[in-house]
Amino acid sequence: MIRAALLVALALMAAQAFAEVFTYIDAQGNRVYTDQPRANAKRVPIATSNRMAAPATGAAPVAIAKKPSEQPPFHYDMLRILIPEPDATLRSSAGELIVSVTSEPGLQSGHRYRLLLDGKATGEPGASPVFALRNIDRGSHNLSIEILDETGRTVERTANQPFHMLRISLAQKRQVKPCVAGDYGVRPECPLKDKPEEPKNPFLRFF
Repeated sequence: MIRAALLVALALMAAQAFAEVFTYIDAQGNRVYTDQPRANAKRVPIATSNRMAAPATGAAPVAIAKKPSEQPPFHYDMLRILIPEPDATLRSSAGELIVSVTSEPGLQSGHRYRLLLDGKATGEPGASPVFALRNIDRGSHNLSIEILDETGRTVERTANQPFHMLRISLAQKRQVKPCVAGDYGVRPECPLKDKPEEPKNPFLRFF
């Protein structure tokens, strides 16, 4: 069997060089492959090779375009409103409020804070973590802060944080601290038009 396998291998190698192979049975009953034709030998058909020709040397390799991988958005570990505290009650006759926020890590390059009051932006986004608000209506409101990236996409946003604004009227201020003579024209709740007339000296009527 080993001899037969070797003969087959040699026959196939020879087939590559001469393209013709012959086979016959010798006197011992063994099958023999040879490239020499004999009277009792039969020609072995050789199948056409299915190998592809190698590409020409120096041919430019075909470039495979790769889809650029999209960078995931930056994630902040913490973002919250420091001032006012949740559910705080504030008193201001002008409805004024200072809001302070913080994030961890700090605001990244190209990112901006934007403050929302009752779901609406209070102004243009910016890098400052402090916001000054005026003329807020009396009653309950919600604050939230968000961080935007260079494209204006929201990176982080807090949940709504409630607070309550109490706007003291001028009349209420006068009740708490009544106006005296030196207050008129000085305190907003004590206008000059409301200043009472000073009593006249009865001795001056003769002059």
